[in-house]
Amino acid sequence: MSKKITAIVTSASLLAGCATMERPDNMRGSQYAPQQYWEQSQTTTQCQNAMIPFSQLGDHRVEAHIMASSPDLLSAGDRVELKIAGDVDDLSRTYVLAANGSITIDGRIVIGLAGQSVVQAERAISSKLVENRLIRGLRNSVRLRVVELGGVNVAVSGAVFEPGMIRVGERTAETRGVNLNNSESGDRNVSRSLTAAIRAAGGVRPDADLSAVFMLRDDQWTQVDLSGAITGRSIDDITLTSDDRIIVGSAECFQDALVKPSQVTAPGIRVYMSNLSRPASNNASSAIGRDSTSLPYGTRLSQAMVAANCVGGSAMNAARKVVLMSRNPMNGKSVVIQRSVEKLVRHADRDENDPYLMPGDSLACYDSFAMNVRDVISLVGETASPYFLLKNVD
Repeated sequence: MSKKITAIVTSASLLAGCATMERPDNMRGSQYAPQQYWEQSQTTTQCQNAMIPFSQLGDHRVEAHIMASSPDLLSAGDRVELKIAGDVDDLSRTYVLAANGSITIDGRIVIGLAGQSVVQAERAISSKLVENRLIRGLRNSVRLRVVELGGVNVAVSGAVFEPGMIRVGERTAETRGVNLNNSESGDRNVSRSLTAAIRAAGGVRPDADLSAVFMLRDDQWTQVDLSGAITGRSIDDITLTSDDRIIVGSAECFQDALVKPSQVTAPGIRVYMSNLSRPASNNASSAIGRDSTSLPYGTRLSQAMVAANCVGGSAMNAARKVVLMSRNPMNGKSVVIQRSVEKLVRHADRDENDPYLMPGDSLACYDSFAMNVRDVISLVGETASPYFLLKNVD
């Protein structure tokens, strides 16, 4: 009997050793942050100034402060009010710019206004109406004012998390109702700006070069320095119009300073968590819900471990391991990082091994070695119990 018990314990120990997790392996170039490397002697790529080929830019460069101080340009969907001297409810009314950026007056006169300031649009309308002999060419006989600046479509590319065509400045029904009932002249759409478009594209990545943000409009382009959004200096937040293009340059390196909520980064991220370690058999009993998986941008792995209830508990199960599954935002390669929960909590060099979480990351908690041994012994015991029962019956 003693030999059989010894054999069972030996088998359990061997199985427990097999149950210990191996360190995850990653492809070369998948790790992108210093905190992800196992050995601190390894370093990431050095930062460099972003270079955008001139073939992607326009023919004429404009200083950023000049473009930022220029009047708002009309776009498709904007609402304007036209008033003509001596006219009552005939030509004088509120117009909405069509998809092609034009308005139709008197049912037959089409006037393109997109890309023009209010003053330019006012002159264009006056000239067109005089040409069609609907009004006389009197000075100040035509007045145009903005009732509402609507949403615009812009293209965002480069070092952002979600590049593509972005819709910014869209108004809610409540805001639109207030604007229509407001008799004051002009409108300010704060969401129709350069920084709002970058946030709508997921925010800048940690490798972005904020001193090299390029905005293209028709044949003009400008380079904007948005570093002040991180350091607290003033920036040129340009008001956008339809079909503007934004290119965010990349410094080809991970920058800790960019991993925080700001005017050009996402305020929060969504991550995925799993904690099936003992005594929790499901995520619901681990108190992992929507609130715990929606975290501020800049959250580290150690903070997410607490949100997933991976830290603490019995001393027997304290030495858990946590696995972080991420994706290199620069080249799209997947990366898996494993950390010991207790080492990350107790060692003084924790900051050097505590990675930042990126949007869409996943983390999972695994039981300690002691709990693995316990489970293996339970498995062997459950398997051997029928044998001993039959032996005693015999």
